[in-house]
Amino acid sequence: MIRRILHLDMDAFYASVEQRDDPSLRGKPVAVGGAADSRGVVAAASYEARVFGVRSAMSMARALRLCPSLVVVRPDFTRYRAASQTVFGLFRAITPLVEPMSLDEAYLDVTENAWGEPLGATVARRLKEQIRETTGLTASAGVAPNKFLAKIASGWKKPDGLTVVAPERVETFLQGLPVDALWGVGPVTAKKLRARGIEKLVDVRTADPETLRAAVGSMTGWLVQLSHGIDDRPVVAHHEPKSSGSENTFPQDLTELDRIRSEIDGMARDAASWLERRGLFARTVTIKVRYSNFTTITRSHSAAPTRDPDAIATRAVVLLAKTEAGVRPVRLLGASVHGLCDSDAVAPAPSPPQARLPLDEP
Repeated sequence: MIRRILHLDMDAFYASVEQRDDPSLRGKPVAVGGAADSRGVVAAASYEARVFGVRSAMSMARALRLCPSLVVVRPDFTRYRAASQTVFGLFRAITPLVEPMSLDEAYLDVTENAWGEPLGATVARRLKEQIRETTGLTASAGVAPNKFLAKIASGWKKPDGLTVVAPERVETFLQGLPVDALWGVGPVTAKKLRARGIEKLVDVRTADPETLRAAVGSMTGWLVQLSHGIDDRPVVAHHEPKSSGSENTFPQDLTELDRIRSEIDGMARDAASWLERRGLFARTVTIKVRYSNFTTITRSHSAAPTRDPDAIATRAVVLLAKTEAGVRPVRLLGASVHGLCDSDAVAPAPSPPQARLPLDEP
């Protein structure tokens, strides 16, 4: 059976929520993020701001240089989560096969759906209308036989777009794509591929395997598969978390070791609280330190599973001794927990192999 996969992506989500809730922002270039004088970063930019080249992950200082009329708004994740929950409620009313990728993005498998609708395009169109009516926001949708193609399609006609890649159109669609449309191929990898004459996505099919491997390493087989439009990954309704943590970029570099320890301690305790809420334990504690010259390091320690705040915080603070924090100015700190499990029991060590007697069969 040919699958009907949707990728729905809310348009400029954070900025659109701000423009919806504050009419004075509508039609203006808006960036959601931190203030420029405190090393803020753009979390989302309205389409009016994107005309000037403002993009997410850009420093707010640079964004303001590109667009002096930019309106900077501090993020309000409470409102964004509320809007996201409403949108995902609409998704799950249609199919249980909803795979969230973030607050504003998801895959849906609507091969079978609550509307009994055989056309994925119709499901996408109806969902887009429901989102607009319920939240006052817009979403762009891609419809295709698999996740790879649906993801590309959803970005084809933003904002408020709908692009359908029917099975019979897959090859035509692939022929027009650049090589960086491939999953996992970012600007650096794309540059390596183009330097080797691999310009278009379909060029991957005929590229010399060794040349391709030199550019993308272990991804070679996967990218060749995608270049033929093949992607059998299912839409997975629930992802088990693999880690949790937080990080913070400070307005001024931290130089006092006591302050640095206090910040790491607090972040580690926040991670422990998350474990408690989830009923999980963690084996590994990791800290992240970025110095004033942007050099970034991580340090980790693994031990018996725990979610005890004191134990996790102590391990995080001890890891600081393996860095130059307090000697070199610190720009960013982070703490996270990994190796999650649902029990604090330590797995028993494997039994040593029994010695064979001379007459044992091999």
